Amino acid sequence: MLSRFKSTRIPVVIGLLLICSCNGQTKASTEDYVFKKGDRNGIGKWYMDREIAHVMGFQGMNWLERPEREEEENASILLKNMDIKPTDIIADIGAGSGYHVFRMAPLVSRGSIYAVDIQDEMLEALEAKKETQNIHYIKIIKGSEKSVNLPENSVDKVLMVDVYHEFNYPKEIIASIKKALNPKGKLFLIEYRGEDRTVPIKELHKMTEAQTVKEMETAGLTLERNDDNLPWQHCMVFIKN
Repeated sequence: MLSRFKSTRIPVVIGLLLICSCNGQTKASTEDYVFKKGDRNGIGKWYMDREIAHVMGFQGMNWLERPEREEEENASILLKNMDIKPTDIIADIGAGSGYHVFRMAPLVSRGSIYAVDIQDEMLEALEAKKETQNIHYIKIIKGSEKSVNLPENSVDKVLMVDVYHEFNYPKEIIASIKKALNPKGKLFLIEYRGEDRTVPIKELHKMTEAQTVKEMETAGLTLERNDDNLPWQHCMVFIKN
């Protein structure tokens, strides 16, 4: 079991699910992806000179809901950065147990939220919370490794918090997100700052602004701004070219 945190002072042990490329170093490279040995926290699969990190499994659900998360990540400021309108249609990609979904929900009473995840256990947790809170405009969607499974031009804002670096097929996922965004839509990409060595997260679970911009530009997305006002994370906002 591995944690995103460098230090073992964090009392929660996070379970990680190994995705299909765990033995990637034995495969031949493809046009988009390179397979080779790398960091023990990676899957041996590289995209644009970045090794993809192991995905955090549903066993880490309690860590996602940890009481200190607001202090460490300040989701309240993140939601202000998003400037959410009551009629917005928002997709949370890699929604997990719904930490951000249920904080955004009161702000979009006349809109809707797509909560997208690929793990059945996360989807079940989302469904249970939705029923408990009786929020009908949260739509729970099972994604895949290559698609977020959302309608074309259907979303005003997409939120991804600390998940992009774990996508097994980042090129394909970003293409599907771009397709789901409406022409004026925005992608809010939140990642631990790779430039800051004081952020106590393992290196493969961080991303620099430069690396992120390089990958997003390849997909046809442009950095509009970086609201660098979160304690440990970038809040990068991308728009369609």
